[in-house]
Amino acid sequence: MKNLRIICRASRLSLLQAELVKQRIESVEPGVVVEINGRSSRGDRELAVSLSSLDGTDFFTEELFQALQKNEADIAVHSLKDMSAPHFFSHPAFAVIDREDVRDVAVFNPDVTEKLQTGKTIVVGTCSPRREEMAAVFLKKALPQLHDTVRIEIRPIRGNVESRLEQLHEGKYDATILATAGLNRFLRSETEAHLPITSGPSVRELLKNKLLMLLPLFECVPAPCQGAIVAEADPSNPEAVRFLQLINDQQLYAETVAEKKRAYQYGTGCLQKFGVATIYSHQQSYLYAAGEDSKGKRFTEWANLPAAIDQQSILFSSTDCMKDFFSYEWKQDIPRIEQSIVFVANYKSLLQETIKLVLTQKQVWASGTKTWFELAKLGIWVQGSADALGFETLLPVLQLPLFEIQTNDICILSHEKAADRWRKKGYHAVSNYRLYPSNDVWIQRQIAAATHLFWSSFAQYESYGHFAATDAVHLCAGGETAVQLMSRGIQPVIFPTIKSFEHWRKLNIPSHSVA
Repeated sequence: MKNLRIICRASRLSLLQAELVKQRIESVEPGVVVEINGRSSRGDRELAVSLSSLDGTDFFTEELFQALQKNEADIAVHSLKDMSAPHFFSHPAFAVIDREDVRDVAVFNPDVTEKLQTGKTIVVGTCSPRREEMAAVFLKKALPQLHDTVRIEIRPIRGNVESRLEQLHEGKYDATILATAGLNRFLRSETEAHLPITSGPSVRELLKNKLLMLLPLFECVPAPCQGAIVAEADPSNPEAVRFLQLINDQQLYAETVAEKKRAYQYGTGCLQKFGVATIYSHQQSYLYAAGEDSKGKRFTEWANLPAAIDQQSILFSSTDCMKDFFSYEWKQDIPRIEQSIVFVANYKSLLQETIKLVLTQKQVWASGTKTWFELAKLGIWVQGSADALGFETLLPVLQLPLFEIQTNDICILSHEKAADRWRKKGYHAVSNYRLYPSNDVWIQRQIAAATHLFWSSFAQYESYGHFAATDAVHLCAGGETAVQLMSRGIQPVIFPTIKSFEHWRKLNIPSHSVA
């Protein structure tokens, strides 16, 4: 029988993460005796100052690694986003064993809507320059527009998850921004019996009656490696290194290494105002980075996008003439929606004047930020979006403990033909408008002349695709457009989003016009 000593920070979340590592070790080698010890780090002790003013970039992890070097423990468990890239790449004795959803979530006190109605300033607690830089800008447009102006004030907040939620509950802030990963780990745990007993309320109790807003991946890019748990050993401890090799998730390890390397190009430490995330679409992964680098330069970068096309090719993109494909007819009757959750697939549904009566009584999710902002203009609270990656990519997120939304709870609001397709796939769906092809001759000619065609919706292909040459290459964003094209026997070149396609086109094609 072997004995293994794990060390981690003394917070309840850190201990829960260490427990996950313990369970993984016990699953690969039954009979091992694993002991967990919590220890405060410098970052935990120095709560009176902001994170950005603390010296160094490993103030949550350095002392734990020193404990390994002193043989006070065999394995240290960290949140990987807290570890600097130089340390992560300083030796090979690491294992990435788990990763939760990577997004941030804004948690609001329920009286925030009253404050929005009266134009009062919404005080948001965060100690992250990245969150401050991105979320403050986003929330001004994403919160219900119930007054002339949405006023946001950022104030520093320190402490662990429970402490920040308690400060929110006490009214010191109107909102705070947290990683969904920690909240989901707390909520997923059926019991906290193995964690230190505290006199305060549980995370579930602290979240009760709060309003949630899941921040989008592209406008509020997560910290690199957010949600990932890493276990570390001293390379001179061969038995501990062996255990790490047994429990390492190679895909997660490669994913997080790529994110750390990408982030290291733009800056390090808690002053960073950028994020890096791995984006999945139809079993393909892309690396996305955006924000402001250490020199104050704003950037957006995609990795793993499709290869450039030949300069002699002729590209037609439907994004250049979106308004010319269809005319629209909105139904007079308000659609009947029995489900408690509505997914608004397109902002055009909102042009039916009476639809607001339905949506104000539901929990609302949006397809992307354009639809989100249009909903906000109507004064509707939006819980989150599919990040323009497609409705079905959102389903695993909705089912996380933070939301606990099941598929049968959701109704998709879209145009008539799309709603029919969703119902055939087994989802609840309603429509409140119809599309009528405009039969635009210029569009038809451009499609016929193109060697490459980018479709921003399947409805465009359905109505105009027959004008394309039989050997034309079709391109599209991931999501339902890609699914429907593949159902027609087409293997499209897939981009994660329309915006990523536009980024690719700008870099690879000198002129955006069709020859």
